[in-house]
Amino acid sequence: MKVLIKSAWGSGDPTQASFPFHHAIAFAEAGHDVQVFLLGEAVSLMRTVVANAVVPVGWAPLSEALAKVIADRVPIHV
Repeated sequence: MKVLIKSAWGSGDPTQASFPFHHAIAFAEAGHDVQVFLLGEAVSLMRTVVANAVVPVGWAPLSEALAKVIADRVPIHV
């Protein structure tokens, strides 16, 4: 299955901002063709200093999820 995950949530809501990356990991590991599309405030999450500061409730920090998405070769469009 081909999946496109779109998000505009930025660091102001760390839990929702992290969802696209954690979901992309799950889809990629299940063998799906997944891509992430960021717009608006979500684009700032691609800055290292911002990604390092985003820690969602009940999930791994965004920096860890982002590293995994990159390692899984999931395309991220900004």
